Amino acid sequence: MVVLRLIGLLVLITIVGAIALYLFTRNRRYLVFAWRVFQFAFVFLLVFLALYVLERLVLVI
Repeated sequence: MVVLRLIGLLVLITIVGAIALYLFTRNRRYLVFAWRVFQFAFVFLLVFLALYVLERLVLVI
């Protein structure tokens, strides 16, 4: 769980940094980058949660 929290913190820092760079430079590529990081993090979270639920189901059976 520590690794998951570390990944979440790094994703949050990356997204906030990209949005700050967008506000500073008005270059839309930073918004695209932030959105792409969010998408990958969301997919990673869904896969992790699916594996966690699967593990719990296997332990019950």
